[in-house]
Parts: sequence; C-alpha cells; structure tokens
Amino acid sequence: MRPARFPGAHDVGWHEALGDSARMDRRTFGRRLLLATASLLAGALVPSPRGARAQLQPQEGFQPRPRVTFAQLRTRGAEWDAHPTAYVTLMEEVRQRTSVEAGTDRKVLDVLDPQLFSYPFLYLNGRQAFSPYTDEEVEVLRRFLSFGGFLFIDDAAGFNGVGFDQRARELVGRIFPQRDLRRLRSDHTIFRSFYLVRRVGGRQLISPFLEGVDLDDRSPIIYCRNDLAGAWARDYLGNWLYPCVPGGEAQRFDALKLGVNMVLYALTVNYKQDKIHLPFLRRRMG
Repeated sequence: MRPARFPGAHDVGWHEALGDSARMDRRTFGRRLLLATASLLAGALVPSPRGARAQLQPQEGFQPRPRVTFAQLRTRGAEWDAHPTAYVTLMEEVRQRTSVEAGTDRKVLDVLDPQLFSYPFLYLNGRQAFSPYTDEEVEVLRRFLSFGGFLFIDDAAGFNGVGFDQRARELVGRIFPQRDLRRLRSDHTIFRSFYLVRRVGGRQLISPFLEGVDLDDRSPIIYCRNDLAGAWARDYLGNWLYPCVPGGEAQRFDALKLGVNMVLYALTVNYKQDKIHLPFLRRRMG
C-alpha cells in the first residue's frame, strides 16, 4: 500500500484538504514508529559483535524493506549538501550496530514534496545562508514536526549568528514561535537512545552541547553546530575526507555515536526514559 499522499503546492488548495490528509499522515506516522520501536525492542538494542550474523531465516519469497531512510531537506539560494557522501557512513553504522534495517539510498526532499510525511526523520545541512522558506512551507514543517516527525539540523560552517546559523535559528523560530532553541541537558534521551554519549563530536568543536526545541515530552528539532556530517564523510576509496579538530579520531567516533543515536531517537523518542531503563543507565553513566 502506498503511503497517504500529502498535498503539495502544485495541488489545488492543499490547505483546504489538509485536515483529512494530515490526520491520515499522523496515523501513518504512528504505525511506522510503533513498528520500528517494536523491532528495536525485540533486538534489545544491543550492538552485535563484529562479523556476527542473524540466525533467523526469512520465509521464502519474503523481501526485507528498509525501516528507516536518510531523508534530507533541500534549501534554496545556497549550498544545501555540504557532504553528499556522509550519509553512507552513518547508515552503514546503523545497520552494523543496531537492529534497524537502514536504507542504502538517500531521499532528497523539498518541503512541499508529497512524500514528506512518509519519512519520520529529516536532516538539514549547509554552510551558507539559505533563502527563507515560504509561510506555506513553514506550516507544513510545523505539522510534520507536531505529528511526530523529527528534524536534525547540522551546521557545517560554525559561524555564530550569521550565514547558516542565522537562517537555521530564524527557521526554528518561525516553526515554533513560542519555543526557543535551548541547550539540551546531559540526560536527554538523544544521548542514550543507543550509545551512552558523553561528548558532542563533529568535524570541529564549535559547541560542546546540542540545542533543541521541546514539544510535550520530546524534542522534534535538535540542532548541532559541530558539522557532524563532516566527521562521517569519506571519499569513494573509503578514506576520511576531513580531520576532526582538535580531538582527532576520538572526536570522530563521538560524532558517529551521536549520529546513530539521532536515527534511533527519531524512531523511538523517549522509550529509554521509562522506569526500567533509567536505573541501569544512571549506573552506567556513573
């Protein structure tokens, strides 16, 4: 069954039909997230030993399908794809370390793409100031994020208050006018959704913390200033494209762990805040 189609700008009056389509998309989101969470819980979220292979044999004719796709938002008026190969490394890590079936292809989306609501995880990256989204696009993003979607914003430049950083903060302020980007606490679920992450890595260390917007008991938008994708990026021979400064390979590993957590958080949100997991995690974190 094809996912419910979300009307785009080219449709006649998408805002007039938004009510029914949005409700259907919200149910679709719920089913996708519930199935993904059940799959993860069944796998106990334990990293598999290197080289280990699952023993279960699929039924004849069964075709496994990716549970999560790296979906990236496109912007206008500036470079929107600072590290076009970085997603390959991240999704390979997700496949190797978790029970999530991660797709091998990337999906690039405009905000008004009818398929937007088929992808619960969105990534936004860039180095320069991009043209502001229209009011229509901002409204679609607000509904996407309010219905359970997740947006991770990754600043590849690191210039405070100008360029990409300025536009990203303006966008977040337009999506949720009554909610500011705030520093995430060290016990936020994104730091424990798979790995126990104590440091925010990246290609560079502009900020030692993540920022986010809270909506009820989750953070639908999380913002990183350290260029995570720059730490994931490899050339076509498998060599790292950039050094990670000043922390070297340990800093790169922190960036990979946070990337895996980012994907898991988009799928499971706050399940690790429950009473079963909290005592164990507190002991592990000291």
